[in-house]
Amino acid sequence: MKIGLFFGSFNPIHVGHLIIVNHLAEYSNLDEIWLVVTPHNPHKEKKSLLDDYQRLHMVHLATQDYDKIKPSDIEFKLPQPNFTVNTLAHLQEKFPKHEFALIMGEDNINSIHKWKNYEFIINNYNIYVYPRLNSGEINETYINSNKIHKVNAPIIELSSTFIRDSIKSKKNVKPMLPEKVWQYITHNMFYIK
Repeated sequence: MKIGLFFGSFNPIHVGHLIIVNHLAEYSNLDEIWLVVTPHNPHKEKKSLLDDYQRLHMVHLATQDYDKIKPSDIEFKLPQPNFTVNTLAHLQEKFPKHEFALIMGEDNINSIHKWKNYEFIINNYNIYVYPRLNSGEINETYINSNKIHKVNAPIIELSSTFIRDSIKSKKNVKPMLPEKVWQYITHNMFYIK
């Protein structure tokens, strides 16, 4: 089984995430997409994150109606802060019959050289790259690799940061969130401070 891994804080998960992963689930050779909820991205401050399990719960709420899209808490069980290469090794050991691939935006592929053991990742895993509006072209070093696949997915310029800031400013963000996620955030009064 071919599994696409889409890593994120999902703080909160929004319709942009779902549009991209559903596009890949339907229009690529991936059998499933796992949304890997990251407890702590080494490049972000942890204090800005909601509790790990609240974010995971929102991913569960958002993906209930999608057969090919699954939430994953695999990184919750690994030492923190964690690196993608460690997660990939752990998954390969736990699911030896699965073939794992990464899903990322053009902005991330162009900064992948900052990742721990990035050469190993590029040489051993397929990477599906979706377009971003302002990220420019993919660096030639990466675009010529037979492991990197540019995906003609819709360009979505919506961020969790924008949603959090909008909630804080008392804006209506209901159309930007899956209905159950919006209800959960509203009920718990998340992001209002």
